Amino acid sequence: MKVKFWGTRGSIPVPGDQTTVYGGNTTCLEITLGKGRTVIVDSGTGIRPLGRKLMEENNISQLYLFITHIHWDHILGFPFFNPIYDSSSKIFVDGHPNCLKGLKYTFNNKMGDGFFPIEFKDLKAEITYMKTLSKKEPLTIDDTLIESISLNHPQGCYGLRFTEDGKRMVFMTDNELEKNSQDKDREFDKCVEFCRNADVLIHDAQYTPEEIKKCRGWGHSDFRTTCELAKMANVRRLILFHHDPPRIDTELTAIEKSCRDIVGKSGSDMTIEAAREGNEFSL
Repeated sequence: MKVKFWGTRGSIPVPGDQTTVYGGNTTCLEITLGKGRTVIVDSGTGIRPLGRKLMEENNISQLYLFITHIHWDHILGFPFFNPIYDSSSKIFVDGHPNCLKGLKYTFNNKMGDGFFPIEFKDLKAEITYMKTLSKKEPLTIDDTLIESISLNHPQGCYGLRFTEDGKRMVFMTDNELEKNSQDKDREFDKCVEFCRNADVLIHDAQYTPEEIKKCRGWGHSDFRTTCELAKMANVRRLILFHHDPPRIDTELTAIEKSCRDIVGKSGSDMTIEAAREGNEFSL
């Protein structure tokens, strides 16, 4: 399994000379399974350059697109994803129960006269809604098991776990970890179990511990609590994700260091880094 980051930012894309290291595009991951199948997670603005690459490789005959939820930063790149305009492209969509509705709404949601020059029904690709993960059922593609979990986020969000050849990767974007009440404790414990012994955990770390005090209920975590989750779950590698729009490169580098210090003081040998657009790793 290979994973590449095409978008690491949360909320809104932030192009500019101070976001070149960690990236300015919103959420999109490319996962290449062991037998070569391509799985895409979320269609933020990062899906646009990914689509161009897939077209150049002529790798559009069978794509899987999993949508964690339908907030704008996770779907607004879909109209600019080149494979949807090619009749030889087959795209299997799954994820959050509203995933297909969200993709359609990027073209027109009847609140206005339209938001895009064409309509969803005019797309040339064959788009199939699978309805497996959206029912909380496990999905197997080739030799890879994919499972989902509900996360703590306004209007809902799904986390995903990929298991292949004994290796495990967990992706949890847009998840507010909180341990201040009995209910929140149960949610936190469920996340710990879902991430248990993961080789890689990619998790929301949008806020600092100071910022989270005024951002409760917005559906995102602070980096200290994210580190705590990873330690309790015995994760081998933690990748901080869903970077806050105002966060410039130097600030993200400082957060990386803070997280490494937190984990190092606990005696853990877990490795930590902030997700960088364009970076890839293999399991």
